[in-house]
Amino acid sequence: MDRLDKNKLPRHIAIIMDGNGRWAEKRLLNRIRGHQEGANTVREIVKTCRELGIEVLTLYAFSVENWDRPPIEVNALMSLLRRYLLRELDEMFDNDIRLTAIGDIENLPKGVSTVLIDAMKKTKTCKGMILNLALSYGGRNDILRAVRRIINDYELKKIKSEDITTDVFSNYLSTAGIPDPDLLIRTSGEYRVSNFLLWQIAYTEIYITETLWPDFKKRDLIEAIIEFQTRERRFGLTGEQIGDRDKNRA
Repeated sequence: MDRLDKNKLPRHIAIIMDGNGRWAEKRLLNRIRGHQEGANTVREIVKTCRELGIEVLTLYAFSVENWDRPPIEVNALMSLLRRYLLRELDEMFDNDIRLTAIGDIENLPKGVSTVLIDAMKKTKTCKGMILNLALSYGGRNDILRAVRRIINDYELKKIKSEDITTDVFSNYLSTAGIPDPDLLIRTSGEYRVSNFLLWQIAYTEIYITETLWPDFKKRDLIEAIIEFQTRERRFGLTGEQIGDRDKNRA
């Protein structure tokens, strides 16, 4: 904690929460137990981000591909999500955390979507931190929807082709109004982004840890942030250009 520079915190942290099933299998437990332990980790990481002053935390909670998992596991995940939202709503409100969601929310079971929408409405005025859940989410789908919206606005003469810049395109994505992630964390040691925020992570720093998600704790998050703080974010520039830019700002 002493090595953490609170003046250089990432504004937006995104996490691919991976390893619940392997955590359970290593302990000869049902995969559902791994997801239950993973939900406890979510609670700790959200609390830690709020304490640190992170502006946005995006959690990859359920991908569009996850619908292909065994129905018993999908149902258990939906049930866990519903229970989490009901259990944590008061705490989110008390800690000034606004809940948002991205993805094909309409595909969630009604019992889940109703609770989710209610929680988003009740925390809409909270300004301390944004907790953004990616649910039934796919990065490619996100980009396709943005393209369709742009085409629709073009046909309605609301936008001209020459108006379409990277910033304009970003405003058609589900994350419109949210800064791109500064840091992407993936647990369980897998080296892939799994169709997550494909447009948004163009210049995101990626941190991979072998730690399985249920074992990922406050200390692990802080270590990831400390590692992030050692990196030089050049955004396509040279190190010399970055140095000159920082001198001019000073």
